[in-house]
Amino acid sequence: MIYAVIAIALILLFIWFLYNGLITARLRVNEALSQIDVQLKRRADLIPNLIETVKGYAKHEKELFEKVTKERSALVSAKGMHDKAEANNQLSQTLKSIFAVAESYPDLKASQNFSELQSELSDTENKIAYSRQFYNSSVLDFNTKIQVFPNVFFAKLLNFKEAEFFEAENEDKKKVEVKF
Repeated sequence: MIYAVIAIALILLFIWFLYNGLITARLRVNEALSQIDVQLKRRADLIPNLIETVKGYAKHEKELFEKVTKERSALVSAKGMHDKAEANNQLSQTLKSIFAVAESYPDLKASQNFSELQSELSDTENKIAYSRQFYNSSVLDFNTKIQVFPNVFFAKLLNFKEAEFFEAENEDKKKVEVKF
């Protein structure tokens, strides 16, 4: 009888630690996703300042500014990880266009305001990349925990589902060619 009670207690203790480990891993994934949100919001907050700085030099690029504003709004209002990733990729492509426009205006490139904004945006892009990496590492840990034996049985029983990775758009994965 004592062995049965000890066996049941050990099983319950195992389930308790397993459940807490899964909850901790899931919360880590959620926290990592919120860090991506923080950096995307920071980026979205920098963009209006960047646009205003560039507008003074490139008044005829109105369509580009409207596109950036529209894509920034889409990023801010995006719900769910997939929508945020897609909106982020679209905005990244358009921001490349702004910096291409800036190349055409030497005075703008020399502007301290523009340089500071460009530096802040570059720093934010690095933070977004780090946040994505941390999120994907957290997702890997969580998904591994719910798929390994014997966790897989309890994870299904407790209704834990795999988290989705934050993936780069195919455009971002293309090889970049530099020619002189």
